[in-house]
Amino acid sequence: MLHLRLITPADRTDEVVRLIEKTVGTTHLAVLPGAARNPAGDIVMCDVAREAGDGLLTGLQELGIEDTGSIAVENIDLSLSRRADKAEEEAPGEGADAVLWEHLADATHDESTLSITYVAFLTVATMIAACGVVLDNAVLIVGAMAVGPEFGPLAGLSTAVVQRAPRLALRSLTALLVGFAVAMAATVGFSHFMDAVGLFHRSDLAGERPNTAFVYAPDAFSFVVAVLAGIAGTLSLTSAKSGALVGVAISVTTVPAAANAAVALTYGDTRQTVGSTDQLLLNLLGIVLASTLTLLAQKWLWRKQRERTARTG
Repeated sequence: MLHLRLITPADRTDEVVRLIEKTVGTTHLAVLPGAARNPAGDIVMCDVAREAGDGLLTGLQELGIEDTGSIAVENIDLSLSRRADKAEEEAPGEGADAVLWEHLADATHDESTLSITYVAFLTVATMIAACGVVLDNAVLIVGAMAVGPEFGPLAGLSTAVVQRAPRLALRSLTALLVGFAVAMAATVGFSHFMDAVGLFHRSDLAGERPNTAFVYAPDAFSFVVAVLAGIAGTLSLTSAKSGALVGVAISVTTVPAAANAAVALTYGDTRQTVGSTDQLLLNLLGIVLASTLTLLAQKWLWRKQRERTARTG
């Protein structure tokens, strides 16, 4: 269930209440006339089944509530109410399958913003991966994958394509390009330092590396895994199952590939630099493509679900 808290102008409250009342899957409606001060107006609260949430939010936006008042949405972790149970039963579809497009756009906006924290995480992850490839240590590679924050901008880019939001697309693309450029440049400097103090050696990179050689040897499986990861990551975002993102993060070799490219560039190893760059681009392409197609499929399925509900209603 979702909890909605609205601030509505007094002259729009009746329209908002009628919209909520006619939306299947809503309950616990409360109206506090004149309670809001900034902006001035009424406070309207209700609970809505997640699968009916996107339709209700769209209707509220069409009434202009986001411009003249406020729309706040919260997840309800626990609701002990027979009315809530009944609302969830009446709402069409399953809550786990529902997509809240406004929530997705807002979440990907935050995750795809080029910030100091984002660049710091990506840089640290790339440096950890650099240690992993030099030591041929799979544990460090997995750790670097888990730390890397790059799925946020990738999901933002896919959301921007589906929602036709050019500003979000530009923000996501900027975060990806600048983030990886800074992370790889910093890792080149880190590699020079580690070599100077005797912790990195050219022979470690050129020698046999059975655990980490895959990061500079892209093949068909690289693309397949990236596509599957893109699907899983998108489903985890749209279904609010964020824990699955950890599994997605450690299944693709974006950060390790970037790290291997940086270390190889430090030692002038063109073969590994090119191979790692190809691996990085292949993974990024696969994730974005799969994520975009997954969102398009979800959008089509929910449109069909609404059409069926409208006909039966």
